[in-house]
Formats: sequence, C-alpha cells, structure tokens
Amino acid sequence: MDLGTFLDRWAKGDPARGDIAVTVVRLSEACCRIGNLVALGSIAGELGSETGRQSGVDRQKEIDVRANDLIVAALKDAPVASLASEELEWALPIHPGAPLAVAVDPIDGSSNIDANVSVGTIFTVLPARANGVDTSSFQQPGHAQLAAGFAVYGPFTSLVLTLGEGTHIFTLQRASGQFLLTKRRVEIPAGTREYAINASNYRFWGESIRTYIDDCLRGRDGPRGKDFNMRWTASPVADIYRLLTGGGIFLYPGDMRDNYAHGRLRLVYEAAPLAWIIEQAGGAASSGRERILDLAPASLHQRTPFIAGSRTEVEYVVRLHHDPHGLGERSPLFGRRGLFRT
Repeated sequence: MDLGTFLDRWAKGDPARGDIAVTVVRLSEACCRIGNLVALGSIAGELGSETGRQSGVDRQKEIDVRANDLIVAALKDAPVASLASEELEWALPIHPGAPLAVAVDPIDGSSNIDANVSVGTIFTVLPARANGVDTSSFQQPGHAQLAAGFAVYGPFTSLVLTLGEGTHIFTLQRASGQFLLTKRRVEIPAGTREYAINASNYRFWGESIRTYIDDCLRGRDGPRGKDFNMRWTASPVADIYRLLTGGGIFLYPGDMRDNYAHGRLRLVYEAAPLAWIIEQAGGAASSGRERILDLAPASLHQRTPFIAGSRTEVEYVVRLHHDPHGLGERSPLFGRRGLFRT
C-alpha cells in the first residue's frame, strides 16, 4: 500500500483529517526530493560547506538551506498557516488562516553529510493558533500533535509516521517515487542490550547519567546482569530508527558544558515528534524528570534533555534521576567506578 492510499483510508472523508493527509503527502514529497539530493553527494555541490550562519547549536550547512527551501516549496500547496524550522529564526507565514502549522528539522545530522553517514528530516503537524501569524502554534505541548514523522536517507530512504494510531514505516520505491508501507504498527521491545550516547561527554554528565552508563559498561558483572553494546552515529534519526526496529535507548542529556544544560535537541521540531513516534510504538520518552509530550515550549527553538526508547530502560534512567543511589550496585569497590572513571 502506498502512502497516499494509506492516508486516504485513514482520513475516511473527514475534512480535518483530509487536511492533515494532504500536508503529510506534501512533506513526503519534499522528503523524496531531499533524499534524491542527498543521494547525489558531491555531484550536487558542496552540500557540507558552511554558510557562515549559526542554526541552533550547529553551524548551518548548504544541505540545511537547500532542504529547508524544498520543504517551504512543498508546503505552498498545503493547508498550512505557518512553518517553524531549525533553519529559520522566526516562524514563516505560508497561508495565514489555514488550519495547520508545521515544524521541521530539514536535515537532522547534517554534520555527517560529507562522511556518507545517514541523515534525515523530522517533522510535526500541529493545529494552527492565532491564524498562524505568531509562535503560539508552536508553544503547545507535544500531546497536541496531529501527525509526526521522520525520514532517514541511508542505503534506502524510509519514512516513519504516526497519526496517533500506531507507528508505521514506509520505504521509498525510487522507480515510482512512492513511499510504500513496509512495517505496520511497529513495536519497540520493552528491554534492550543496546544504548546510543555520545560517550565523549561523560565527564560533563550529571550523576544519574554516569551511573546508568557505568552500570551498562559493567555488563554481566554489574547490577544489570547482562552485556550492552553502544551505538552512536550523531544522526538522531538513524539511532532512533535503529531502536524502533531492534530495541534500545537513545540518550542526549543536559550536561555541564556551556549552553548544554538543557541538552541539544530542540523540543518543538525534534524531541516532541520523535517522542510521539516512540510512544506510539510502545516506548517511552522523557527529559529525565518529565514526559517529553507534557512539555509546553516557551520558545520556538527551546532545547530539552532527551531520553527515549525501550520503556523499561527509560523508566530505569528516570528512577536514577530521582534517586541515583537507589538502583544498581554501589559497593565501595564498584559504586563510583566505570571504564571512564577511576
């Protein structure tokens, strides 16, 4: 079944759902074009070159700008009042008075573009407020989302989508340019032996995160009683896709570095849509202390710590945030030691 047919069946002639369906189709068309651009690599120009401008905590790259332009062009034919993007300082009016608002990270993981590592696009669809002329549409908590998805541009192009009725995976058939349904109602395994985190930041983490990673590193000889593998691509969409299909946990906590107290992921167009996708697949997503979908952004580019994936692992980390000494082995010999600490 192709994405268009899937969305038609979901909409069932309901005008409000029909608007969401049209918007998701337009976003999928933009993702198809972005995927084709990424696949060209250096043939398409210096996609990894810096523009000289800063976007969030990242330096903006040529691929960021071109992907953003493709999304803006696609949404001109959608019932969207305004667009928020990592690449735009303010929300961009498109059709004021339209019923929907869209927020996007046009290229997630753009620092990997020259290394030929998977990158992607993240999007969310929200109900528009105030005719879409201010940022109020994007200051709603994550549970207000109407649709959320992300594309991964790797060996094949996938589109992961939720409309609040499970999480589904579509795969791009390049010959036809259509996304075909390949996995319906994905279920993340409750437990895991795999985690994704940037271990180079270990010395900057708070005690709860260090404790969790120490416990994983000690494997079968530690309190967890099993060995873990670490995966980290620096493209959150790639790491999230991996845990959706095989289980695992992804962590980007806040830390003690300048400007990283609230982590790195932006709440509106990264953490919230990814959290909803994961929850709809049976997983969990938290800042460490609060459910991501309950957080109401105070600003367009607000950041949040992000811990998401297999439910039992996320719950374990949350408990450590509330009581870092309440779980795991804390003997004088092992309690404060790990492979990164002495």
